[in-house]
Amino acid sequence: MMYVLDASFFFAGAETERLPQPVDQETDLYTTPEVVDEVKDLSARCRLEALTEAGLKVMAPSKESLHRVDLASGVSGDRPVLSLTDTSLLALALDLDATLVTDDFAVQNTAKAAGVRTAAIQQRHAKYRRWRFRCSGCGRYYHEVGECLVCGAEIKRKLK
Repeated sequence: MMYVLDASFFFAGAETERLPQPVDQETDLYTTPEVVDEVKDLSARCRLEALTEAGLKVMAPSKESLHRVDLASGVSGDRPVLSLTDTSLLALALDLDATLVTDDFAVQNTAKAAGVRTAAIQQRHAKYRRWRFRCSGCGRYYHEVGECLVCGAEIKRKLK
């Protein structure tokens, strides 16, 4: 079994016992360089380093998978709220056909649209949501957040 670990895995104080399957000789753990850069808290950093010594691999995703995640985040409507780290995790999970371990609902939502399996750490699994973008002034619909071209009001993300 392969797992790609989000930074929330290290911040939550999660141990490998929290993974859906027991960690054994045949379990491979991965994360991305962006996650490593995010983990600055001392206790989370210690967990990261301990898992690295135990075999956690740090890999960057392919450009093709990054592109697929970008398309999926556009379909789900989560593109405006996903960070580079979120996108890299999703893309690596696609590359490896691995389960992504995260509590981030936007990441789980995009994963569903991209066909990536997810496992929650401490939260419940997110329900799939499809978002629309609507002007808060005139009500016109757009493809992303920003400023309305007609009335200049803010375009907000709304549940479809």
